[in-house]
Amino acid sequence: MKKILTIAGSDPSGGAGIQADIKTITVHGLYACAVITSLTAQNTRGVYGIRDVEPDFVAAQLDSVFSDIYPDAVKIGMVSGEGILEVILNKLRQYRPSHIIIDPVMVSTSGRELLSYRARKLMEEELLPMGTLITPNIPEAQTLTGLSVQTEADMEEAAERLALRTGNAVLIKGGHREGEAADILFCGGKVSRFVSPRIENPNTHGTGCTLSSSIACHMAEGNDMEESIRKAKEYLNGALEAMLDLGKGNGPLNHMYAIRGSGIQNK
Repeated sequence: MKKILTIAGSDPSGGAGIQADIKTITVHGLYACAVITSLTAQNTRGVYGIRDVEPDFVAAQLDSVFSDIYPDAVKIGMVSGEGILEVILNKLRQYRPSHIIIDPVMVSTSGRELLSYRARKLMEEELLPMGTLITPNIPEAQTLTGLSVQTEADMEEAAERLALRTGNAVLIKGGHREGEAADILFCGGKVSRFVSPRIENPNTHGTGCTLSSSIACHMAEGNDMEESIRKAKEYLNGALEAMLDLGKGNGPLNHMYAIRGSGIQNK
């Protein structure tokens, strides 16, 4: 069985972060390990508090996983503290995992800043160049490149600029634009476009976490990057199409939509 390690923050409401990652990895039939970087107080309506885990304890968690159940792929999500980032960087250099998927979480869906200025600089200059694939949404791509990203051509420019700066592949997610949901991949000097019909579902909490975790699963199983992204988008679309409606705000996806008894029939 392939093993996936997610390094991210905890969402007690279960829609995003570590909880969304574990659900995604599990329904893909893979084994999920998790290192928690932050505890959050959040739900579908917003983020009300963040408490970072002590860096030395993050290091202990990472050592515990890598020394015993070495992962086939690593997904990195919310990392808000500079000290935690330094620990993650050191451990990635020490253990050298094969696939590192980075979802550069900077701002919550409700608009709260999740990354300090110094941590953001460390992420941009040291963590992102270690990734196999970076998966920013449009606001994150704008923050990382300084570009105004409005059109698909803007997305291509931002993806290329970020890829050239970091030396790895970049997938810019187009969910924040109107119209069809087109994501743009820049990899190895080539631009690829992934298009799917826009699903009219107001409940999108955790979509970024879910997509990046699904990509990590498919890459761990030996799929190339484009195929991994295509399969991950199919899974995400199914989770959105299931139309789960929980909470009073921007609700979560149905990660278990294809499991019998979860609300829809198996596909």
